Amino acid sequence: SSSSLRGSREMVNAYLDDQQDLDPTVLIPANGRLLQDLQDRWQVQVGGDPFYLPPEPIVSTILVGISWPERGEALFPDDRFDWDRLVEAMSTGRWGAIGEKEWGSFDFVITDPTRSNSGQLTLALAATHALDLPRLPSATEINVNSIEALIALMKRSVYLPPRSTDILLREFIARGPNDADVATVYESIALWRWQQAATSQSKSYQIYYLDPTIETTSTAAIMRREVSEAEADAAREFLDFLLAPAQQAVFVQHGFRPTHPEVDPATVPNSPWSQGITGVEVEPGVQIFSPPDPDLIKEINRLWERSQ
Repeated sequence: SSSSLRGSREMVNAYLDDQQDLDPTVLIPANGRLLQDLQDRWQVQVGGDPFYLPPEPIVSTILVGISWPERGEALFPDDRFDWDRLVEAMSTGRWGAIGEKEWGSFDFVITDPTRSNSGQLTLALAATHALDLPRLPSATEINVNSIEALIALMKRSVYLPPRSTDILLREFIARGPNDADVATVYESIALWRWQQAATSQSKSYQIYYLDPTIETTSTAAIMRREVSEAEADAAREFLDFLLAPAQQAVFVQHGFRPTHPEVDPATVPNSPWSQGITGVEVEPGVQIFSPPDPDLIKEINRLWERSQ
């Protein structure tokens, strides 16, 4: 259906706007927080519960950094993602000060935060680091000159930010080390496309874990509107199938982290966690935050759109 091509946020908005072409039995946005948002808005607009059952987490992923090997070694000499070094590189805009002069301009890539979740998460984590907070900031806390300047710097550094994480990674791979140095993407998509990069660029990018990072959980809800009891029962069986170990293992092969406690990414056959991908870890040992609330995202987008 047309809904499968929509971004998660667009899908939730379309459902709430009661668009005729969107009466799904099951909604599975990539970020479970959007279902909470949908429920809150539904209760105001319509009343009651939009879901048959409480939403169920299916798989998760976290935001990671990627870089081509030589660039990564120069930028992150101790193999850890480092916001201070990244901001320094963006400020100079050239590799000369920290790497090889002939590498030319320093190119950091994120998605457009007004259209894509991963760009929003990147800016939220950059602000967390800059403010030295043990958690994500509030909308009020980022409304300060230092964060405004940081977001403006990032916006200047990112030439034509793509509208989705998958487009970003496809371009990152196609452009190679000369035109894209470092990016932030979901671990799932970085693992899934890693082999493609190794093939087209002769060696692939390295993965760097952000500490802290943010986890997004693809979460499934069985909807009530225009859904019969029989359809809801069939949907319940479909969710049981998605949550069973065999299907969870398939998700692992596509780079996602399972929610089933007995499925171990390290031991699933053909798991990207056992393919020798540089930097990848089942247990990266980093602090993991839940996604930002809608107020923080709104403020991040406002600062982004305002900055020149």
